[in-house]
Amino acid sequence: MASTLVDGGVPHSRHNAKLAKRTSTWKPGIFPFLIPLVLLTLFSLWSYTPSHSPLAWLITVCWALPVPGVLVSIQGFLLIRRRLRKAHLMIPPAPVDQDFLIVLVPTIGRHDTYPALERSVLSYVEHLPEWFPYMRVDVLTEEGCEAAERIDALAATSPLIRVVTVPKAYQTANGTRFKARANNYAHELRIDEGEALDYVWVLHMDDDTGVGPDTAASLSQFINRQRRATPEEVKHMAQGILTYPRENAVSMLTWFADAIRPADDIARFRAFTGLGTPAAGVHGELLVIRASIEAEIGWDFGPKEIVEDARLALTFCRLYPGRSDWFNGRCYGASPVNTKDFIKQRERWAWGLVALCFNRKVPLRYRWFLTICVTSWILGPLQHVGTIVFVAWFIGDMNTSPVTQSVVILWSISFAYVIWAYWEGLRLNAIASMNGKRKWWEPMAVLVLLPYFSLIEGLGGIKGLWKFIRREENKFVVIAKPA
Repeated sequence: MASTLVDGGVPHSRHNAKLAKRTSTWKPGIFPFLIPLVLLTLFSLWSYTPSHSPLAWLITVCWALPVPGVLVSIQGFLLIRRRLRKAHLMIPPAPVDQDFLIVLVPTIGRHDTYPALERSVLSYVEHLPEWFPYMRVDVLTEEGCEAAERIDALAATSPLIRVVTVPKAYQTANGTRFKARANNYAHELRIDEGEALDYVWVLHMDDDTGVGPDTAASLSQFINRQRRATPEEVKHMAQGILTYPRENAVSMLTWFADAIRPADDIARFRAFTGLGTPAAGVHGELLVIRASIEAEIGWDFGPKEIVEDARLALTFCRLYPGRSDWFNGRCYGASPVNTKDFIKQRERWAWGLVALCFNRKVPLRYRWFLTICVTSWILGPLQHVGTIVFVAWFIGDMNTSPVTQSVVILWSISFAYVIWAYWEGLRLNAIASMNGKRKWWEPMAVLVLLPYFSLIEGLGGIKGLWKFIRREENKFVVIAKPA
């Protein structure tokens, strides 16, 4: 096994010290959920008028559908608050001196994605060695990629970086394509090199997603905790938080819209992955898994798989129930450069997730919750009060009440959660930024833009669903990566 021992720590800049302090004192707020909940409930109960029209039944279904996911998400951020109250009882982070860390960074290797790749890889070299004296960064490329020379030059800047090239002729047994094919090549290479071991951890990262001092400390704390755990308590996989610093954003509009993603990590993903069974899926960055466990699962899911991370999670649920966890570390990515790319990104996710929801190779007990979440996402625009009012006006029936009054309470909970998610997600993204604060007008702007965000999220979902229905050939679309 190739390894590099790094003596001493890497001095942090003033910004890194401030960032570490901000992240260590953060905890999810509860009032941005409770205040809208009270106001929305009072308004909903006051305005309710019984109705049994077709519109009322449509409203009943659309407003009740998100409730399971919302309740799980509320549980998630309450679990974080409870854990943070006990943080002083936890053993502080310490260097990981008994385990080996491999950071795996797949990249399509285009010139327009290279600047983000360079930013991300350099962040691993800067922040991780202080806590992981034994580590390596594997940059996973395709043979003949256009930025190959630039990537080789980047690898030459540090002995920690290794370029792993997937041969064009490489094929998996099941004909897997796209990113999963590359991941499978890397996993087979680790087996051949004798690295598919319990004490080897693979940290999966996207090529536009870097790390910071809090990432390394939290990850080391999680891995060291597994050394102390009993066989019944030990975990094999964990997920952290994906955030978007303001400096990495090209479009403020898409930066606002992506506030939902860190909120999802501290809510829905925290609840399921953090409680041991990642039935809500995982995302492909800041995902750490034992090399021995990844060797058991692999990535050879077949030629139609384009959401390989979610498929990995559901397979993990079946093979290793109760063995996943969540850790309070962040990675730092970049939102799409424009709304068109934003929709294209969501379209690919929806396309793959809808296919996964119908994949009978995955037992229904592991995909039912994901199916509810995906359906709720695609029908998101119909859950917004503005859309319902427009439909009511269009058909000439302005009674927008559901069939039963209890549904308006469920709608109030769901809408209050959406408000909280964008409010808290924006806060997380601001904390990850240089100045660490939201501008005074940004929270209000995000709330005003909620109907627009619902529209573009839903549009991406509907386009993905339509491609699945039409049985179009699967494509793994990689959007441009901001530097």
